[in-house]
Order: sequence, then C-alpha cells, then structure tokens
Amino acid sequence: MIDETPRPVTARRGFSVSYKGKTLLSTRDPAALAERTVEALTKGPAPQGTLYFCPSPLYGYGLTLLLDRIRADSAVLCVEADTQLMALSIQNIDESILSNPRFRLVGHSESAYLCAFIRETWGSRNFRRVEPVRLTGGWQLNPELYDSLEDALRRDIALDWSNAMTLVKLGRRYARNALRNLALLSYSPGIGALHFGAAPVLVLGAGPSLDGVLEGLSAAFGDLADPAGRPFRILCVDTSLSPLYERRIKPDLVVALECQHWNLRDFIGLGGWDVPVAMDLSALPATGEILGAHPHLFFTPWTKLSLFDRLKTAGLLPEALPPLGSVGLSAAAIACRLSTGPIIVAGIDFSFTLDQSHARSAPAHLEKLRRQTRFHRLIDPVGAFRTGCFAVRSKTGERVRSNQAMKSYRDLFQREFADLGPAGNGRIRDIAGSGLPLGLKTLSPGAAIAVLAAGAVDGEGNHAPPGTESRATPEEVSDYIREELASLVRLRSILTGETTASTEELETLLDLDDYLWAHFPDCAGAEGRRPGVNNVGFLKRVRAEIDPFMRLLQGVLEITARSARQRPPPQQWLSG
Repeated sequence: MIDETPRPVTARRGFSVSYKGKTLLSTRDPAALAERTVEALTKGPAPQGTLYFCPSPLYGYGLTLLLDRIRADSAVLCVEADTQLMALSIQNIDESILSNPRFRLVGHSESAYLCAFIRETWGSRNFRRVEPVRLTGGWQLNPELYDSLEDALRRDIALDWSNAMTLVKLGRRYARNALRNLALLSYSPGIGALHFGAAPVLVLGAGPSLDGVLEGLSAAFGDLADPAGRPFRILCVDTSLSPLYERRIKPDLVVALECQHWNLRDFIGLGGWDVPVAMDLSALPATGEILGAHPHLFFTPWTKLSLFDRLKTAGLLPEALPPLGSVGLSAAAIACRLSTGPIIVAGIDFSFTLDQSHARSAPAHLEKLRRQTRFHRLIDPVGAFRTGCFAVRSKTGERVRSNQAMKSYRDLFQREFADLGPAGNGRIRDIAGSGLPLGLKTLSPGAAIAVLAAGAVDGEGNHAPPGTESRATPEEVSDYIREELASLVRLRSILTGETTASTEELETLLDLDDYLWAHFPDCAGAEGRRPGVNNVGFLKRVRAEIDPFMRLLQGVLEITARSARQRPPPQQWLSG
C-alpha cells in the first residue's frame, strides 16, 4: 500500500520517512548521512556568493552544519513542493535555522515566484552561482520540477549579471539621454495622450517573416498610405520603418528605445515622413527630432534610481512601461495600453534564416546587399553557425536559427503576455510565419486579415478621441534642472574640499545623485548599494562624473529656455 501521509520511523539518529511508496530518509542514520553530504560539498574554500538550493529538506538534517560552513555572502534556499512534507518541515526544522537570515524555506513551486522571492529577500546581483544540495530523498517525488526550478534560478542569476554588464556599458548613456530629453517635456505629449479606441492593432517587428505579412496586407487592403482610411491601427518598431516606407504603408505609431546612434540608420531617407514616434525617455535625443517635432514620451526604469522618484514628485516622469529590453516587446506592451481591441503581432521572430536576419529593405538587409560580392555571399555561414547559435523549429515547422539572447527575449514575451494569450482572454495573437512560437494563438494570414478588416467590434470606434495628459511648463522643467544643478554643485564643493560637510550630508548627496555612480562596475544592478564615504577610490570616480553632467544640465536649461521663447503653446504646437 502506498503511504498517502508521511510516516516517521525511528532511526539510529533521528527519524526516517516513508511516503508515497518511497523511503525518503535513510532508515539507519539519516542525520549522519546528511552531514557527510554537507562535508563533501563544502570541502575546501567556500565559493563566493553561492545560493545553495536544497529540495525537500524534510527534518532539516545537515542544515545547521551547512549554514556554519558557507560564506556570509551565501545563503540556503529550501523548496518543498508537497504540502504535507512542507508541514512536516515547518514543524520539525529547528527554529534557529528558520530564523537565520541566510536561510529560507519556501513551499511555492513556480519558477517566476521563486526568482522574484530571491530578489526581494536578498537583492539582485547578490549571488554568482547556484549549488544543488540533496540532503534527503524527497526530491525524487518531483525530480523534473526541482530540476526546472534549479535551472530557472541559474538563468535568473545569469540575467541579473548580464543586466549589470549592460548597465556598466550603457548606464551613463541612459542617464545622459534621460536628462537631455527633459527639454522635450514641456511640448511633447506622453503616450497617455494617445488612444486607439477598440480598433484592432497590428504590431510589427522587423524579422524575416514581416515580408510575407506586408505583401498580404497590400494585396488585401491596397494602398495603406493613409492611416485614417483603414479599419485597424499599425504600430511598428523603428527598424521596420524602411520596409513599410518601401511598400507605401504608413504606421500610426513607431516605437524607439535605442540609446545609441545605431538606430539612426533606421530613419535614413525618412526625414519628410510625418509619423508619430513613441520614444523612451532614455532613447537617443536625435530620434525625436527626425520624424516629428513632438515625440510621445514614455519611460522604462533601467535600474533603481532616486532620480526617478524626484522626477515623479515634480510631475515630470512620463508614463512608465516595464523594462522589457526589446523594442518589439515594448511595442506590444504599448499596443495593449492604447487599444481595447484585438492585437496581432507579426515580424517579432526572435530568429533568423541563413540568408536573412531582417525583413527586406531593413537597414541590416540593405547592408548585406551592399556588401555582396563574389567572396561575400548573401548566405552567411559564419554568422549563422557561430558559437551560441542553434537550429530551432518555427511556428510553421521550418528550421530557423536563433541564439540564447533571442530565446530569452522570446521567453520573456511569453511570460509578459501570458494573461492576454490563450490562457487569458486571447486578445493578443500572432501570424503564422518563420518566427519562434510566442505562446499565443497563431492565426493564418487570411484569418489575421479578417480580424483586421472587421475593425472595432464593441462600438467604441476605430478612432477614439486622444486622451488627456497634462504637460509640464518650461518653467517647471527649468526649476527642476536648477535643483539638480544645485545638488551637483554642493557635492562637487564637498569632494574638492572647497567646503566641509558632515558624513550624513555626504551620504545623502551621494544617494540623491545616484545616476553619477549607478553604472560603476561595483554598483551596477545592485539596487542602490554602493561603497561607503570612506572609500576614496569611489569618491574620486564620482568626482570625475560631476562636471560632464553639470555641463549637460546647463545645456538642457538653455534649450528649455530657448524652446519656451520660440515655440507656440503646446495646444497650438500640436494642432499646427
């Protein structure tokens, strides 16, 4: 008979447990066996920043020894997927273990929850690796689940460090762009000023599958150069602008995230094309000056900064979107906010073919055509088969190429929009093509065109009146910039020795002006953690950052004042 409840059996030292037909602890000396496992695992110097993952701890044998031997920057996470075994652990694990700040016992078995729990409990970028510790046989009841949780923790920790490396490279650029773009706030509306009503929205990426979608649209609807003449809205990423322009398809909105100059080639030859732009506050400032004079701003927090809190308090922070890292994901998120109707995504492939990484006429494809010679063919085996790339099946079953970064974004897409996919209300769908499966209901091209042609279905209309959003005045922007400048001047005077200040004031100023050091290698992705004021090397690095940011803010102040004199009031500007 299979045991339906845990059955304790007295052993030489401690208790054994039989449950569901399995003996989960040794019947002879389970405590000694667990301790020998810990001794073997911790032999030699303890590794730095390790998260020890212990599935199904049962009575907690070996945990005291493990906590004694690991480093102060490491921790032990015990996970129990079975509710009855979880109750057994809570009742029998010593209180000194349960209350240890480096120990947590969790009964939740969802990977997303577990990763968020780790981040909330110990902070991001706290661990470097995950080390499994199997002290009992309880893991054998759910081996695949525990393996998947361990793998999810590893990937999440790797993602934290990858994000930190991105901040080291680009964090200063993000901050400079955001401060420079403050000059746009007094006359550029946010995305809250847009509304598509209940119209269907077609969200377009720039993957190879976009070509077939655009050909089908042109065949079904003819000339799409006038957005007002069609029953659906088009929202696209900046890289897909050239393919749309070549086919005389004008989008209703283009989304731009890139903080560097690389995306400027997406706008080559399109300077006279009046297309509204939704631009991240940290995007390259020149992006908002190419297609239109008043980009619709939004904001994605690239890290934790007190700068954001001050902007929000001053009423200057645009509407926030989650930091998704991909312009395609951000475009889908914006579409979900702007329309209550069905949303269809296309060209967001997260994959490429042997001869095509982007749609035809996209900058990358044009560059490949320009470089084609007898020695440099369209098919690029070096790029397609380089280390890290692998073959996968697309939505149509064909073999395409991808890499781990693309696959990670695909996985993030699935998690972010799961509630709107087949498991939710089914409002967001995709079109069959060469891209990776997105976890959505996939429509045939004909079915997708039928949804778009039907227009709004709930009586709200295809063109809703624009939303209302109050904008900051040039004076409010200028006042805020002066406050930032005053803080930097004070901090500089303290660090140069011109004035003296208490340790508390210096700590406060460093925390206020955290954008100066948030991209430092020892601070990036650490959620505001930084060296103390006794670290002279850190203070010297902060001092080196102050002058460039002061010059930037003084320039923004001049631009804001000049804009206030030259530009008409916002209402006149937008209607002109």
